[in-house]
Amino acid sequence: MAQVVRVSVTQSGGRRQELVARGRRLEYLTLAWNTFEAAVALASGVVANSVALLGFGLDSAIETASAVVLLWRLRTESDAARRERTARRLVAICFLLLAGYVAVASIRDLWLREAPARSAPGMLIAAAAVVVMPLLARAKRRVAAELGSRALHSDSKQADFCAYLSAILLVGLALQFALGWWWADPIAALIMAPIIAHEGLQALRGQVCDDCNPQGN
Repeated sequence: MAQVVRVSVTQSGGRRQELVARGRRLEYLTLAWNTFEAAVALASGVVANSVALLGFGLDSAIETASAVVLLWRLRTESDAARRERTARRLVAICFLLLAGYVAVASIRDLWLREAPARSAPGMLIAAAAVVVMPLLARAKRRVAAELGSRALHSDSKQADFCAYLSAILLVGLALQFALGWWWADPIAALIMAPIIAHEGLQALRGQVCDDCNPQGN
């Protein structure tokens, strides 16, 4: 009987290591994609003077930082609860600051009637993100469910969140590109701002929930 128990524990540990390795691969993929996405969106936003593209690029940069945090989290189990609380708090603050920036910049553009230039690269990266990010989110949720990891599940929600922003951005850019509606870009950014702020608040609340769940990772 003792031998059976030892074999079961070994198999369980091996499965967990396999899932952790899969989680790391997903985070490396997220890191590579979001770095590329942020670079294209920020460069296009600066060239086109698009607050929506800049906000999207900054959001991608924050998600890149989040992927780094998750990689750090998946590499070690020591003092995990404290590190995760600190990491979530920092990411939450970044999201709230980003929401403030996007809101102020978009209101300023509406007030001054500053029209962004058309951006084909911005539209292409937004369209690509609409496809890529839901796939990443689904894969992360599967691994998170088997690992029982709240951190990885939260990260999958960020991927979903990026897909929503991509869709909003794409609609705004398409309207501006096709119809010349100068206000479509700042309006799209204004729609993005409360969603970004909500994500930051959810991250702060998630930290409190982790304290209530001794099984959360």
